[in-house]
Amino acid sequence: MHCDPQSLPSAAQEPAGGLSEIEELETEIAQLKQAVNSHAVIDQAIGVVVTQGRMTPDRAWDVLRETSMGTNIKLRHVAEMVVTGGVTGDLVADIREELTRRLNTSR
Repeated sequence: MHCDPQSLPSAAQEPAGGLSEIEELETEIAQLKQAVNSHAVIDQAIGVVVTQGRMTPDRAWDVLRETSMGTNIKLRHVAEMVVTGGVTGDLVADIREELTRRLNTSR
């Protein structure tokens, strides 16, 4: 039995040379999951900076962003290190120095 691809629903058709609609949606879902996880870590890092720097969440966001720019490390990675450092007490020297500098200038 021969099946005409044009008779298949659009989700089952694969465009020539490209990803199928299902693969595109799976990629988008994976990206959205990563974004949600990154957002959660950044929010946690803001909380750490708020408590350490005794500042507003908005100012803590600025401190994290500025620390990211000053160290040339992605914000998500800075946030992960800040959260881990809040638990362990250990923070990478570059991040610790930049974050300390930013916290001291915020007061």
